[in-house]
Amino acid sequence: MAEFELVADGLRFPEGPVVMPDGSVILVEIAEGQITRVHADGSKTVIAKPGGGPNGLAIGPDGKLYCCNNGGFEYMEANGFLAPHGIAKDYSGGRIERIDIETGEVEILYKSGDFGCSLRGPNDIVFDAHGGFWFTDHGKIDYAKRSHDVVGIFYAKADGSHLEEVIFPSNNPNGVGLSPDGSALYAAETYTCRLMKFNITGPGKVAGDAGPGGPGIPVYRPAGYKFFDSLGMEANGNICVATIGECGISVISPAGELVEFVATDDIFTTNIAFGGDDMMDAYICLSGSGRLVKTRWARPGFKLHYSNWKSAYALAQGSPPH
Repeated sequence: MAEFELVADGLRFPEGPVVMPDGSVILVEIAEGQITRVHADGSKTVIAKPGGGPNGLAIGPDGKLYCCNNGGFEYMEANGFLAPHGIAKDYSGGRIERIDIETGEVEILYKSGDFGCSLRGPNDIVFDAHGGFWFTDHGKIDYAKRSHDVVGIFYAKADGSHLEEVIFPSNNPNGVGLSPDGSALYAAETYTCRLMKFNITGPGKVAGDAGPGGPGIPVYRPAGYKFFDSLGMEANGNICVATIGECGISVISPAGELVEFVATDDIFTTNIAFGGDDMMDAYICLSGSGRLVKTRWARPGFKLHYSNWKSAYALAQGSPPH
């Protein structure tokens, strides 16, 4: 097993890590309904409390956080691990939120019903080079009603002017990412445990090519007791998929080959993000045990669009905001 350094513990199902230029990591605590900043020394500051189930996070071109809020889960605890267990009794609806990092102000950018779209459990998010973002809707399981949502993958503009379900149906999509050249969208399905690829033809548009099972091209599916969660991209195009059950990070090449499997000790290993000057510091969410850990990665991660948002803003506007 790789060597892991504990960054922070005592977190309530951490997910959606965003590595900041100062070395801190902003993440969600889904079970607490809050956004937390973990500083380099391990101390924690609460940025905002949007409630519901904040899930995926990304920095937008305006330097604000964009949050996929799934509306909330119920939870169960077994063998020292916390786990989501179906739709929350006080489910507050799926939505996309925009959060000011400095003030903690939470704005609902999109909610279910906007632009004719149903949002049940928005999950993971990634911005493209055009300033728009893709996000998955993982849907909800309602055990009392014996139902499981049929869901899709969406594209939206950061100014609130456009929301579209581009891919439907999709089988419980979770992690989402873009190839470094922006030509491919990847989505990890949880219960089918498939990594899917969609060829991008323009901002918010994908090609109609598909396998026999529906939209998208299957890239990889492992054997064993594994379920895919969120993902991160390496600079060379490999896809790093957080894997629960037989837990760790599955590193998959664009050709569909397993490059390596980095084992962890938490069955709910849910996400990975990259940082550091060389982009080889990997931050991994061990959500069941409430930990954020760090390890040196074998290859550099891909530097996400707007991760250094002031520089991006300066290029677009002529000068950064104060």
